[in-house]
Formats: sequence, structure tokens, C-alpha cells
Amino acid sequence: MIKRVVTLILVFILAACSTVPITGRRQLTIIPAAQMMSLANDQYRQVISQSNTVSGNNSEVQRLRGVGNRIIAAVEEYMQANGMGAQLEGYNWEINLIQDDQVNAWAMPGGKIAFYTGIMPICDTDDGIAVVMSHEIAHAIAGHGGERMSQGILAQFGSAVAVEVLLAEKPAATRNLAATALGIGSQLGMLAYSRLHESEADELGLYFMTMAGYDPYEGSRFWERMSAMSGGAAPPKILSTHPPSAERVANLERLAPIAVEKFGNSNNN
Repeated sequence: MIKRVVTLILVFILAACSTVPITGRRQLTIIPAAQMMSLANDQYRQVISQSNTVSGNNSEVQRLRGVGNRIIAAVEEYMQANGMGAQLEGYNWEINLIQDDQVNAWAMPGGKIAFYTGIMPICDTDDGIAVVMSHEIAHAIAGHGGERMSQGILAQFGSAVAVEVLLAEKPAATRNLAATALGIGSQLGMLAYSRLHESEADELGLYFMTMAGYDPYEGSRFWERMSAMSGGAAPPKILSTHPPSAERVANLERLAPIAVEKFGNSNNN
């Protein structure tokens, strides 16, 4: 009996695995993508409605969206050309700038992205915006939110069988798990993803911004500015559980020439 149960669990885990684009990492995703996007959309609407204000600086908002849409278009073209277009089904991209001094930005499943005005001076140039934007787009495309929620369900309920019951019969529990997985806290900001997810988003982000014609060498420069900004004080929220700054900068410096070699052309194939 035990052997049969173990076998069934292994079969389920294998069936529930998906693959992150480009990196090829296998991940456990037991929440249907459409359901995860719906939950994320609800959480996003809550954040936007309860934030102090969405920025009324139209030129800055348009600048932000211009960079984001350029990267999104390049990534979608690449994924379509390389047989991964189906992975973007149901994505409805939205980018907002929130008037707040927080040095932060985040993304949710399905393409919901927010920047805080506090991070814009550190971004400085369009290339700097592209570093942060492509990192957040990478979180969305890599399905990190759904992966975290899947891990939370298994940890809390101990069984994937609970998923159907959870989604159908326990909407409050579902929303709470989604809020935890997506990092929604008392201040309606996003907690950082795990270091594995952050490092993967760094890598994918460099590739994505390069596809769109931005300078991947700006990645390490941006994080050097971010590190210098903290100046020994409490780090900005975006740094709270990210990889150590020196390690991150070194990794981005290592990946930049790889990004140029693989994706630094107009064909993106």
C-alpha cells in the first residue's frame, strides 16, 4: 500500500512539473495557470486600489511603459519563434507606477507589474529601467508565483489532492495562500522571492533586455548603485532576501557577455 502511495505521489509530481523557459529548470506547479492569473489579478487590483496613489506623472509613466512594452514585445517574439508561445497564453500585461518613496518593484503571474517612484532615480536611464523591468518580467514568465503557491499548498496540506478542494471549496484559504505566495503584506508591498528565483530572474532578465536592444552590462552597474545607496543602513526592501550584492554583481558581470552572444541580434532566434 505504501509503495503504491509513493508511486502515485511521484507520478503526480512528474505530471505537475513544468519547465522554465531558457534556463530549463524543472519546477512544481500544481495550480492551473488560469487560476493563478485570476488570483494574481485580484491581488493586483487590491494593491493598486489601496496604494496611496498611482503616479500622475504621465511622462514618467509613459517612459516606464515604453521600456516595458519594448521588452515584452521582444520576449513574446522570441518565445513564439522558439515554440514556447503557448506558455504566454492568458497573459495580460499591465504596468503601473505607484507614487511612493519605496525603492521597490514587483511582478505577479500573468504580467501584472508595479514600480514605485522611489526606484526611478536609481534606475536613472532607460537601460537602468530595463534592468529592473526585465527582472520583473522574468519573474512573471518563469511562473515563480505559481511555483511558490504550489510549494505552500503541499507544505500546509501535505497532499496535492487538496488542490481541487482548496480551489473549489475554500476560497478564503486560497486567497490567503495566494497573498502569501505573491508576497502581499500589511503594507501592500511585495516580499522578495527566494534567492533561487531572484538569481533565475537576474539571468533571464539580462537575456530579455538584450533581446530588446538594451545594454546588459547595465545590470551589474544598477545593482552597484543599489548597494551603494544603502550605505550600511537598513537595505531597501527590494534587497531584503536577494542574493548578496557582491555575489549578484559578479554573476551579472559573468552573464552579460553570454547575453550579448546569445541574444544580441535582431533575429532573437
